[in-house]
Amino acid sequence: MKPKTEATSFGSITIDGQRFDHDVLICLDGTIQKRKKKLSKKFYGTSHMISVAEAEYIYEEGAQTLIVGSGQYDRVRLSAEAQAYFDVRGVEVIALATPQAVQRWNEAPENTIGLFHVTC
Repeated sequence: MKPKTEATSFGSITIDGQRFDHDVLICLDGTIQKRKKKLSKKFYGTSHMISVAEAEYIYEEGAQTLIVGSGQYDRVRLSAEAQAYFDVRGVEVIALATPQAVQRWNEAPENTIGLFHVTC
């Protein structure tokens, strides 16, 4: 069952009543993991650009949509290579500032994965 995102503020996100003080990845099976932003940071020096290595980690067979919470101030972007990676696999990427992404997540179908950046 897909978990419900309840709230976000600078530095946190609340999912199914549990507060996370770090970026999270929500998988197809509903599990919540800490984002592996080092996969992008080593290429770009920042976690505000998602690398193809991180895209490969995020992707799950059967996913049709990826919702990216791009931070409270909408700073996170997919690299061209990461976008191409999802395009080839037929995954629609919806990137919104995290407060809007939290709302969109709850309306999304079950075959959706989510990546939420909780700071800038």
